[in-house]
Amino acid sequence: MRCCHALAWLCVALALFPAPAHADELRPAYIEMTEQTPGQWSLLWKASTNSRLGQTGEIVIPENCEIDGEPRREYSGSNILTRLDLHCDRSLQGQTIGLQGLELSTTDALVRIAPLDSPMQTVRLTPDQPAATLAEPSVISNVAATYTIIGIEHILLGFDHLLFVLALVLLLKGGWLVAKTVTAFTVAHSLTLVGTTLGFLSLPSQPVEAVIALSIIFLAVEVVKAKPGEIRLSERFPWIVAFLFGLLHGFGFAGALAEIGLPEGDVPLALLTFNLGVEIGQLAIVGVALILLHAIRSFQNQWLHPTKTAMAYGIGIISTYWFIERTVA
Repeated sequence: MRCCHALAWLCVALALFPAPAHADELRPAYIEMTEQTPGQWSLLWKASTNSRLGQTGEIVIPENCEIDGEPRREYSGSNILTRLDLHCDRSLQGQTIGLQGLELSTTDALVRIAPLDSPMQTVRLTPDQPAATLAEPSVISNVAATYTIIGIEHILLGFDHLLFVLALVLLLKGGWLVAKTVTAFTVAHSLTLVGTTLGFLSLPSQPVEAVIALSIIFLAVEVVKAKPGEIRLSERFPWIVAFLFGLLHGFGFAGALAEIGLPEGDVPLALLTFNLGVEIGQLAIVGVALILLHAIRSFQNQWLHPTKTAMAYGIGIISTYWFIERTVA
């Protein structure tokens, strides 16, 4: 039982030092360069007002480009928008674009280049690689690859979604039942993600975030109350529970995607691949959790129930903290 006690203390420690209340947020910077007429470009830089990058970062424009006029800065919701007019005397191929200060931040930056006479290009800047050299379109990162990676990172770093999926795995017994339930969750959050992103649905973000935290509390309580031989309603119809809560989680995904920004002309592809990335990350979570639970069951079956209970308490305490902070914020 020493292992169970250690795990319980670990969960309590995580609860005492929870992740930020807005655990669902994913706010990379976004730069878009669009060629309006030959040699004349417009540049849009979007960064969160909550990030150091938005306050002190500077754009590193290609060397063959010059700024025409003064930068124009405005606020839009929780973002700072900076607009520049550029004159570039030749192709941007082989030129470098980047963000000074990105190496000191914890966020990424998406760069979209839209020339008049060649295909649109998308690159991703990171704190480790705050600048990129624009290559031929055939070898440069494209929209699909970029937004798939963002989707994977979002589910793995969006801790409220991660804990919800983990709680589902703890609640249910059998890989097939878990698969059906996670599929219902996927279908639901995909519906609201698409509907919200395309402007058909809308809900205020703060209540949505609070109810998302409440959905995790509900599952944690169900895990703790589960008893051998007794099937609770959430275990009898888990796909219904997952579907209903998945609709709300979809609004959370949509809010994060809105902060990232979608490239004009590539909205369907970016939306599809972002959702694909979310599902890849989600399957990874489910797979790892099932393997660990199977290992515990095979090694010491009597540890399985205490382990699930300890993890459920940890998940419940963290999500309760989120719910309170999101409610009173």
